[in-house]
Amino acid sequence: MAQTTKISWTDATWNIAADCTKVDADCKFCYMYRDSMNETRYNPKTVRKTKTVFNNPLKWKEPLRIFTSSLTDFFHEGCDDFRDEAWEVIKKCPQHTFQILTKRPERIHNHLPDFWEEIKDRVWLGTSVGSQKGIDRVDELLSSGANCLYFLSIEPLYEEVEIPFHEKLYRLERYSIEMGTFFSDAIKWVIVGGESGNENGLYKYRPCKLEWIEKIVKDCNEYKIPVFVKQLGTHLSKEMKLKDRHGSDITEFSTHLQIQKFPL
Repeated sequence: MAQTTKISWTDATWNIAADCTKVDADCKFCYMYRDSMNETRYNPKTVRKTKTVFNNPLKWKEPLRIFTSSLTDFFHEGCDDFRDEAWEVIKKCPQHTFQILTKRPERIHNHLPDFWEEIKDRVWLGTSVGSQKGIDRVDELLSSGANCLYFLSIEPLYEEVEIPFHEKLYRLERYSIEMGTFFSDAIKWVIVGGESGNENGLYKYRPCKLEWIEKIVKDCNEYKIPVFVKQLGTHLSKEMKLKDRHGSDITEFSTHLQIQKFPL
């Protein structure tokens, strides 16, 4: 919730709310639930508006990339009563870029503000996919009509994912790729990472294979899509005997995976 964060693909986190409800198996070992185990005052399934940090972006004067709502889903129905207030904060902060990641992309279209055209150039909308079962969320994202910078978070990756990098879904025509430009309804950034978790208890981790990450990186490079390898995950860290428990130290990656690019 502060202006500092350990999440490597953003500069700061801003939470308009906390807590969430799970969508599918991708959410099985959700870090929010894991981290809330020591929190006895609240039910982690009951979305609640934050108080002291809700207006934080207004206080941050230097331009930042801000991961918006890392402790809940910005488009969760539990945020419906105060999401418009959050859009107003975004409107008042032209210096910042807001990175909004959702597992409910089907709700985007009906929950954009009236002034969307005014702010869309500094709002990135993404969805997360950890297995092939969740790939339909990509289509929902691209069909939202937001026409902004769309991105994918393929994390936690616990199953091989085949991203359909083809013209029908992504509108990526060869001449467009070579010119370095993309259609408005195309994915423009991909984050990938294995799952982190505990060895015991309720919130463990699922295995991630190195070749799954390598394939995503290869495909992104082929289509000239910036890719950000966030972490290899706890399983690979243990298997490869890495020093960082969750495999998030880029200096321990093989050279061909030391890639942490941002959209142009």
